[in-house]
Amino acid sequence: MHLLFFLSAGVSIAAVLLICIFLFSRGIPAIREIGVQEFLLGKVWKPSSDLYGIFPMIIGSLYVTAGAIAVGVPVGVLTAVFLAFFCPGRIYRFLKPAVDLLAGIPSVVYGFFGLMVIVPFIRNTFGGSGTSWLAASLVLGIMILPTVIGVSEAALRAVPKSYYEGSLALGATHERSVFRTMLPAAGSGVLSAIILGVGRAVGETMAVIMVAGNQAVMPSSLTKGLRTLTANIVLEMGYATDLHREALIATAVVLFVFVLLINLSFSAVKRRKG
Repeated sequence: MHLLFFLSAGVSIAAVLLICIFLFSRGIPAIREIGVQEFLLGKVWKPSSDLYGIFPMIIGSLYVTAGAIAVGVPVGVLTAVFLAFFCPGRIYRFLKPAVDLLAGIPSVVYGFFGLMVIVPFIRNTFGGSGTSWLAASLVLGIMILPTVIGVSEAALRAVPKSYYEGSLALGATHERSVFRTMLPAAGSGVLSAIILGVGRAVGETMAVIMVAGNQAVMPSSLTKGLRTLTANIVLEMGYATDLHREALIATAVVLFVFVLLINLSFSAVKRRKG
């Protein structure tokens, strides 16, 4: 069994290494040919003219991820607090499975919901086409809810009950004990939930394609369209050839490094808090 476990861990590590080798061996030469500055800071993506600037997509990914965090994290954490400390048992029996069900819904269904409900609402309320940074942020904010809620609730329930009881013994109310004692004590677990939610928001593609507008330009406002790194790869990989195809693989390299930096940053903050 020890050998079996070791081989299983080895397969996981080997898969990551193979992905890294493929991406960097194909992407780095393309970045070198295009030029690092032109590729990373260029504002024009026009493969027909050999212009491969992905800066608008980098900004678009950052904006959409930030919007998803602003929507999903507060709602998710507060929902986890409610489920762990305030929710009556008869409601919990229905609410918890409903939250878990959100995690099993395919991303294309979220995208369809956003296209049919959120996009028309934004169009009728704020004008424009409706497919925008705001629509993508709202859809992604909903999509990360089950991850944030599930991990946060588990972290809150893992805090020793004696913390809560000690807070009550010192005269604190139930609400104060929860928000001033239990929630800070579960801080590292809640941070892990946020990391996982950010990872899903950064890597999501299908739902974003359906509601973001997919315009390879610098996003100018919440109601204007944008394009993310993942959407850029999916939309053009099917017909790309030669340098265009290599540039898309280089875009995947940037996305990979982007996610890695986010995880390392959150891990550093988590260790500092610990």
